Amino acid sequence: MHLQEWTMEEQEQLIHFMTTNTWPYHGNSHPGRALIEKAIEEGGYQSDEVKTFWVENDAREKVGIVKIYDLADEIPMFDLRIADMSRGNGYGPKALRLVAEYVFSLPNKKIRLEGHTRQDNLAMRKTFERAGFVKEAHLRNAWFSPKENAYYDAVTYGITREDFTEGTTTPVIWEDGEKSRSSATARRIADFPSSFETERLLIRAPKLEDAEEVWEATRKSLTILRKWMPWAQPEPELDTTKESLRKAVAQFITREDLRFHLYHKDTGAFVGACGLHRIDWSIPKFEIGYWLSSEFEGYGYMTEAVQRIEQFAFEQLGAHRVEIRCDESNMKSRSVAERAGFTLEGILHQDSLSPDGNVLRNTCIYAKIG
Repeated sequence: MHLQEWTMEEQEQLIHFMTTNTWPYHGNSHPGRALIEKAIEEGGYQSDEVKTFWVENDAREKVGIVKIYDLADEIPMFDLRIADMSRGNGYGPKALRLVAEYVFSLPNKKIRLEGHTRQDNLAMRKTFERAGFVKEAHLRNAWFSPKENAYYDAVTYGITREDFTEGTTTPVIWEDGEKSRSSATARRIADFPSSFETERLLIRAPKLEDAEEVWEATRKSLTILRKWMPWAQPEPELDTTKESLRKAVAQFITREDLRFHLYHKDTGAFVGACGLHRIDWSIPKFEIGYWLSSEFEGYGYMTEAVQRIEQFAFEQLGAHRVEIRCDESNMKSRSVAERAGFTLEGILHQDSLSPDGNVLRNTCIYAKIG
């Protein structure tokens, strides 16, 4: 994968690329030839402040295009577009890393690189995240779509020269008050993989296309889940599951919550979910939560997943504390914590309500420290 600078001699190729692909999250999803010609003529693709590059894969095929602009400023911006037929192949994050490498290698030492997208453009948000960018702003009703005559929220992502050079990701401290004043001591988050394995399981970040199999597993396991999970009280609907997944994908990208899906390596079957929740990056500390599809109970899959995710938290995320909290009466969940080597630190009496809201229950706190 590399960037090849576009030249004026390639005007027809650029026009063809821009007019034969679709851009659903841009202001003009189907730009016409006249619009592109005018932009070229006015220096919109090549000038002292703008450079345009083809994104080429290892076979030298043109799979995308990126325009870097405001090059006279200390903080350039960019517009990255991957062709319809080339999406889903991982080209976006690789191209964005190359863009950052180009910008930060310029002789006038740029401070940072940033880009914007619509809040619901999950593919682009994942591209930012995988390339080491940090969400830095969420602007309400700031992105107008002429086609739909509607406003959407917009998000801004950025990467600093320092983070790019050191290979780290520094999260934004969003809270006001004491936490914001202590932001100078915030921990940096090194880039980490979105999937890993155990002997029997593939553990990976959630995807929107997981919705149907997650929904089916929830329905099959509802009798068991309802005893312990507040979210399992209503009859599950596919649309509700999809909405939950959209939120999980977005929160994974922004590092607010790290939900993982578990798949059997041999059969590809969805086994359950296990993740890191109630995250405090300033320490860092995490709480492991989990649920298992009922057909996979009794085989040790969840203990296997918990041990691997605990390892991920300590080794990849620099955790100082990992907790498991569960109802005192939930013996299966307690057994997972104990088999995984967690220590029971205490029991909080009358700490929570039962999922149906009718009974006060005690909460067990298991933990490991690193």
